[in-house]
Amino acid sequence: MTTRVDSGPSARSTAQPGSDGAPRRAFVEQAMGLPVSVHVRGDVDRPEVGTAVDQVWGVLHRADAVFSTWRPDSELMRLRRGDLCAAQVHPWLAEVEQLCVDAERRTGGLFSASFDGAHHDPTGLVKGWAVERAALHLRHVPGISWCVNAGGDLLAGAGRQAAASTWTIGVEDPRVPGSVAATIPLRVGGLATSGAAARGAHVVDPRTATPIGRDGSATVWGPTLLWADVWATALFVDPDEGAVTLEGADPAYRSLVL
Repeated sequence: MTTRVDSGPSARSTAQPGSDGAPRRAFVEQAMGLPVSVHVRGDVDRPEVGTAVDQVWGVLHRADAVFSTWRPDSELMRLRRGDLCAAQVHPWLAEVEQLCVDAERRTGGLFSASFDGAHHDPTGLVKGWAVERAALHLRHVPGISWCVNAGGDLLAGAGRQAAASTWTIGVEDPRVPGSVAATIPLRVGGLATSGAAARGAHVVDPRTATPIGRDGSATVWGPTLLWADVWATALFVDPDEGAVTLEGADPAYRSLVL
């Protein structure tokens, strides 16, 4: 579980100064089954900020309508049932399916969207992919830096003609709830944590199709949230093999295994 140390004000609040004196604002929405917050610093009162945040929510809600395995009306579930054919579904499904294939190859099989021979399940990759896509709208807003927190996984960056801020991220100790085991500065890029402390044994070892309920967590940060999320899952599945594979395949990413 990853927590924010320097969180901003509450949802849709008026601008308030942060510890560095820069105005900041936070927006919160329930999307894709989890709380998502967008934290903004800089020229936070310009109208483009609110417009961009609304576009972020729009992308995330659309992704939920396409990929959710909890909604019987999602395009993924309708495709599984045969209510839709491949030619009728959103192109995002094919894009994410190919990313899942790439992730399985890149992690040496420690991440897989089809480990049990059942239906393709891309949900282990979709959150990071969707946040990356949604945040493109924030990158176009001049004069701001921003951080998106999607259920504890984070993506940071800056808008046009703006310098990136440093966001101090606290990584919770999975064995001592509420305590921070480490802090990581994040300016541009993504950070994700995988473990069983918050959601139980939801991560499955694709090599054995066995849920992993042990203590501990794996946090990965680097250029993108999509691949940080994939690698965090891989390192939680097998910390030793995952670390070796990560170093060889994606040396721009760093990790912390607790």
